[in-house]
Amino acid sequence: MYRRRIETLTPEISDNLYRFAFRLAVFTIIYNIIEGFIAGYFGYHDESMTLFGFGLDSFIEALSGFGIAHMILRIRKNPGASRTKFESTALRITGFAFYVLCAGLVLTAIYNFYTGHKPVTTFWGVVISLISIVIMLALLYGKVKAGKHLNSAAILADAECTRVCIYMSLVLLAASGIYELTGIAYIDAIGTLGLAYFSFREGRECFETSEPGQNS
Repeated sequence: MYRRRIETLTPEISDNLYRFAFRLAVFTIIYNIIEGFIAGYFGYHDESMTLFGFGLDSFIEALSGFGIAHMILRIRKNPGASRTKFESTALRITGFAFYVLCAGLVLTAIYNFYTGHKPVTTFWGVVISLISIVIMLALLYGKVKAGKHLNSAAILADAECTRVCIYMSLVLLAASGIYELTGIAYIDAIGTLGLAYFSFREGRECFETSEPGQNS
């Protein structure tokens, strides 16, 4: 999706870009942990499964972030080095977590469709999704910039994951906003299925790229 730049960088500029990419990875971990607690709390309190599922996804994204941070440190030291066993294991664990989340979201959506369950409110879903979209757009810009300058497929792949996070935030915003305006019972369940779709996609991507020894 991204066209990488071919340019000659001085060692100092290259090191600064890797340091910048690492800081973005660390910020992503911290932000997702905070977002996970807040979204999980309000999702449970307001009985909004879309918001609660979004919070669970944030925790999984934070777990994935540790592997990304480790990867950046590795390629900063040796850009041609292959993926380590630690990174492969982290990807498999993350992929499994995404699959479990996907299954849980689908089952919950089916139950909510059957019972006609309605959230108490989805106000906080609107607020949290808007904040997430702004933050993730800024992270996407920074990761794409660093990935292109460094000609790094790995960093650009991480940027693509951030793009998926934006899509999930948009799903949360749509489901929460429509319900808040209309009160239609099944909107929250539909939003839950939307999150399940993206969780499955991310889980599949994790397993497809988890083989050790591959170059990043």
